[in-house]
Amino acid sequence: MTGNELRQKYLDFFKSKGHAILPSASLIPENDPSVLFTTAGMHPLVPYLMGEKHPEGVRLANSQKCIRTTDIDEVGDATHHTFFEMLGNWSLGDYFKKEAIEWSWEFLTSKEWLGLDKNRLAVSVFVGDDDAPFDDDAYTLWKNLGVSEKRIARLPKKNNWWGPAGATGPCGPDTEMFYWSGDPAKIPESFNDDHISWVEIWNDVFMQFNKDEEGKYILLSQKNVDTGMGLERTLAVVSGLSDNYKTEFFNGIIRKIEELSGKKYEENNEITRAMRIVADHLKAATFIMGDDKGVTPSNTDQGYVVRRLIRRAVRFGKQLCIAKPLWTAEISEVVLAIYAEIYPELIQNKEKILKELSAEEEKFIKTLSAGQKKIEASLSPSISPSPSPSPAPPEHTSEEIGKILFKLRTESGFPLDQAIEELEKRGIDVDDEAKEFQNIEFKKHQNLSRTASAGKFKGGLADGGEETKKLHTASHLMLAAMRQVLGEHVHQKGSNITPERLRFDFSHPEKVTAGQLAKIEKLVNETITADATVSFQEMSLGEAKNAGAEGVFESKYGEKVKVYTAEKDGIVYSKEICGGPHVEHTGVLGHFKIQKEESSSAGVRRIKAILE
Repeated sequence: MTGNELRQKYLDFFKSKGHAILPSASLIPENDPSVLFTTAGMHPLVPYLMGEKHPEGVRLANSQKCIRTTDIDEVGDATHHTFFEMLGNWSLGDYFKKEAIEWSWEFLTSKEWLGLDKNRLAVSVFVGDDDAPFDDDAYTLWKNLGVSEKRIARLPKKNNWWGPAGATGPCGPDTEMFYWSGDPAKIPESFNDDHISWVEIWNDVFMQFNKDEEGKYILLSQKNVDTGMGLERTLAVVSGLSDNYKTEFFNGIIRKIEELSGKKYEENNEITRAMRIVADHLKAATFIMGDDKGVTPSNTDQGYVVRRLIRRAVRFGKQLCIAKPLWTAEISEVVLAIYAEIYPELIQNKEKILKELSAEEEKFIKTLSAGQKKIEASLSPSISPSPSPSPAPPEHTSEEIGKILFKLRTESGFPLDQAIEELEKRGIDVDDEAKEFQNIEFKKHQNLSRTASAGKFKGGLADGGEETKKLHTASHLMLAAMRQVLGEHVHQKGSNITPERLRFDFSHPEKVTAGQLAKIEKLVNETITADATVSFQEMSLGEAKNAGAEGVFESKYGEKVKVYTAEKDGIVYSKEICGGPHVEHTGVLGHFKIQKEESSSAGVRRIKAILE
């Protein structure tokens, strides 16, 4: 079975169970500052999981592009990835545990679908704690399907609880499915999820609760099901492979790395790990830069992650002795070839991807050189590289070494482990105290950056807070005004809305003048004064486009979409495809004021605005 066949088989199965099939949403979340990337299929669906009606109904399924960096240190083993596809199906207040579990088992074991050996499968359920009870329903359902009690592990929240995606929001117990990837002659009778040969392939989340700001778990009136199956892991399982990097999703990339490095994938563990990291990171960077939101390497937000991925890949490429200049673009071309048919946006953005990769690779090589000079400048003149490392001189305390590491990491983008290696070459002993000081300073730096740039707030638009609704509605009016003043090339490239302000990224090649900003402000405030009615209609995507609706995030909605219109006395002020929520009349918005206009990335500008 090919990867494309597996993806399609999953979607066909859930279509047969009455699910509407949605296309993958963008990797960059809309109006959710609690996360930088779409890390699961449920992210674009949060408003609907909270009770809002989805245009496509109450049963949904898709294959969602995802980015997760929380496990980046695990990447390099046989199963972890930064970019992956998550096959998912959802029930929005419709079916619950019985159907979800029975369908999971049917898809995994039925000969019509995957036909996996039941003897190689095991499951886990939530054991219960002070927040929620033991999931006896899931446990009993698995037993009734014939799963041995020895193969049903009862595990705590860290293992069998999902969510919320941010600090607050929908969450609940889950049940996970594992497949024995080791020697079939050595399958243990009982299940231990810590054993490396038991690979998690599916996760059924039962969203029964909402975690509030006080950390309390409140039962939801609408109980939902959110399931996820990793496409790459499952393909390895059905292909009889214990290594995801031997599947067709990675095989061509690994072959290219072998060609560039002159080394073999399984030469030794160090080379295998390095090749996996290069393959994973450059695939992830390709997908992020290939997204229609226009993300490019930078020092903040999603751009920082792209930069880190590329630079980490280059470092491990150096370990593999890849000497050819601009080799990262060659790897990316292989990625593009693998996914061109499924994700056409990658080909549409091919020129940008390859250009940005090459530029970042060149920049990083210069950074490494400059970083070495900075190390020399930070240390005593008497200290120089030595083939025989000597202890650190007394004038360099652990705190001073920690500060050097911190500055190299934050100011120069110099990788921490490489900075440590360079210091040790110069006879500097980087002890645990120095590393801990650097870690503490770096965490402070991350928190400050995240607070400043992401403006975290309670759950994004999902909480339906009145101030967020107002600013969200104002962002629609502002986009319509910008298209009038600046031109119809202007489209939304991302937004971040807190109860205090809106931050809005849009496509535009040059700085917006003070006069243009004044005109945009004036148009928005005129619409507010008009007290236009804000309402929505459900229609097909084609009908929405024919009606002139603006929509950047339309891919996440499927064949039917909601079109929100601000209108008064036959005058249409704004018409946009959106999931909501909005105020009902523009008159409640107050006075709109633009605070700042600046560059966000190449070809993308950013506006920050408030309502007074």
